[in-house]
Amino acid sequence: MSDNKRYSTLMNNTILFAISNFSSKLLSLISQPYLSYVLDGPDVMGVTKLMQQVANLLIPVVSLGVSYAIIRFGLDKTQDKSSVFVNGLATIGVGFAGMVLCWPLVAMIPNAGEYMALLYLCVLMSCLRTLCTQFIRARMLNRLVAIDGVLTMAELLGGYVLFLNVMNLGAVGYLLAMALSDALSTVFVFVAGGCAKYLDFKKFSAKLWTSMLRYCVPMIPASISFWIINASDMFFVQYMCDGMDGRSGNAWAGLLSTGYYLPQILTIVGQIFYEAWQLSAVSEETDRQAFFSRVFRVYASVLFCCAAGIIWLCRPLMLVFQQSYFDAWQFVPFLVLSSMCTCLNQFTNSVYVVFKRSVSSLYTMLAGAVLNVILNYFFIDLFGPVGAALASFLSLFLVFLLRAYSTRGLLEIDFRPAWMTLNFAIVLGETALLYLFPEESFLLCLIPTVAVIAINFRDVWQMFMMLVGRFFPRLAKGRK
Repeated sequence: MSDNKRYSTLMNNTILFAISNFSSKLLSLISQPYLSYVLDGPDVMGVTKLMQQVANLLIPVVSLGVSYAIIRFGLDKTQDKSSVFVNGLATIGVGFAGMVLCWPLVAMIPNAGEYMALLYLCVLMSCLRTLCTQFIRARMLNRLVAIDGVLTMAELLGGYVLFLNVMNLGAVGYLLAMALSDALSTVFVFVAGGCAKYLDFKKFSAKLWTSMLRYCVPMIPASISFWIINASDMFFVQYMCDGMDGRSGNAWAGLLSTGYYLPQILTIVGQIFYEAWQLSAVSEETDRQAFFSRVFRVYASVLFCCAAGIIWLCRPLMLVFQQSYFDAWQFVPFLVLSSMCTCLNQFTNSVYVVFKRSVSSLYTMLAGAVLNVILNYFFIDLFGPVGAALASFLSLFLVFLLRAYSTRGLLEIDFRPAWMTLNFAIVLGETALLYLFPEESFLLCLIPTVAVIAINFRDVWQMFMMLVGRFFPRLAKGRK
């Protein structure tokens, strides 16, 4: 495939997944301020988000990480699609049965006891939805993925209005809305994607199942490690910060979860890109080194510009929340850096996906999880709740360094260390200015933001012109 064709394919898939994710991610950006008004304060917000994180912890365990195998083996032209789908469904069935048997253990998770049935429903529906959506991605039905994203957003929004505004169910309503939207999405994708014709249990293959499990099972501890780095912070803060500055542990957990609001912008960019990128990373087999290096440079440039801009605007943008949530701004800078490292880690993980080296993904993420637990304990004690955000950043940065080094034996990507170091240094300097001079930060942080944009302008501009070329080809030709 020619260079123009491969970049065009990546761009087309990115646009389709942007449409798919835009509505749902726009809802997530809107819903966080909305929840600050309909839930009764940071304490209830904290419990709600903690329950969501419990579900996020259980999902990869129940599914045995099979979603990774569905997309990887589904893209393999030598594999029977029915066998891949049925094997994936069987994996979820076995995993969920195991979780049912572990009901007493799951009930011991803090705050989980009174929400058990809803947690199980959320986990099952999320696993089934992921199975169906990953399967249609593997069949390159990307337009259907985009349509499903829009519909799921509408369903979740309707659930919020019904269960939170009308019925005023609080955390219970939040979990019900999540489960219902995932269930409706599963039914839609299964029917519209023609999954029924692949539901042939005679095609179950023990040999393929073994290969799939060998590939995806190492992803379970990797996913748990990722959860430890990102979500366990709220449990540490809830336990260690109870009573600090007159706030309960649940209130601090609620503020920390609110601090994730702005970093979601980076997460959205990363998720949209990665969903398209993993298709190109696997299917493009010629001159991968140059292809990966070029895409990484442009991608990282966009991430650095977004990170600098979000840190600059974080205090003014937190005004969209109820006043009692404004102090959540102090978590934003390090959470933004954490989200940026997560995006970079996803990119490097695509190398492991291409070469089916999931064990390497496990080792690197596990190292970050161990460091996160250690740093959480000491940093929260030293710096208060903000220490949890700093611990997440340093842990995810370690994962990036380990992956950048270990992938060189598989694919030698040019990460441009000097350029990366300069960008990180400027953004960290901006973060220091924000903490040292919060009241004057809007003007002071503008300087490093402009510097980051200037350093990365060329690559960002080239990507912008590629987008213009897709939507307005005549305008793009006129610029040449």
